[in-house]
Amino acid sequence: MKAIYDVAAPAKLNLFLHVTGRRSDGYHLLQSVFMLIDWCDTLHFELRGDGCVSRTDLGAPLPGDDLAVRAAHALQGYAASPLGVHIILDKRIPAQAGMGGGSSDAACTLLALNRLWRLNYDLPTLARLGLQLGADVPFFLAGRSAWVEGIGEKVTPVNLPAAHMLVVKPAQGLETRRLFADPGLKRDTRTAIISGFAADPFGFGRNDLQGVAERLCPGVTQALDWLASQGLRGRMTGSGSAVFAQLLRPYEAEQPPEGFELRVCRSLEAHPLLGWAAGDG
Repeated sequence: MKAIYDVAAPAKLNLFLHVTGRRSDGYHLLQSVFMLIDWCDTLHFELRGDGCVSRTDLGAPLPGDDLAVRAAHALQGYAASPLGVHIILDKRIPAQAGMGGGSSDAACTLLALNRLWRLNYDLPTLARLGLQLGADVPFFLAGRSAWVEGIGEKVTPVNLPAAHMLVVKPAQGLETRRLFADPGLKRDTRTAIISGFAADPFGFGRNDLQGVAERLCPGVTQALDWLASQGLRGRMTGSGSAVFAQLLRPYEAEQPPEGFELRVCRSLEAHPLLGWAAGDG
């Protein structure tokens, strides 16, 4: 095998996000449900025999050490592999949106290179590597919508009803670290249980980061207000700045505020690469 083309890296929405505490090392403890959606980046992987990791961007230029490149280097170092890869990345998921685009790219890179380099690592091994890259990476590796706890390492698959979501991304983005460092962030939400969420999956809980995000990024409030003007109850995903609302009937998109990106997305039953890890699926 010399190449793997057309690898879809889907985004996620946080149906709720509670901050339940903070560890002594500064990492926050979370509870959330992550839902996979069909807003995707596309990656292509071409084998290199010289050990180099390189990347071409088909869309807007990304930082040289983006998460896909870092994932390739992490796997290469762990495996002591002499092989390299050229990554071609068509970036479609907005950055600083709370949709996990970079983490999804990293997860797809680990799964694709595990196959391209014939390493045959199992999912727990890849998940340990992934967690070093970002808290959301283990979720994308697991391959299904999930109840996520801890700092992102505890992933329990959940069955969600099929859904259509209207996602709105303001022009402004939000840096995750800035939100979690804010002194106004609520960090003591009571621990929830899966059965409580299951009774009302699209109305359960809240996003504890949303209030801080609205203060730091007026576009979040604008996007939520615009959804309300469409008769929709919106919520921010992740650390923002994208917001979303469930669609219960067919929707003809009206023009959002200037500079905002809008898309009707559907939930995914499973990640396109589910079963790619050794012994998985």
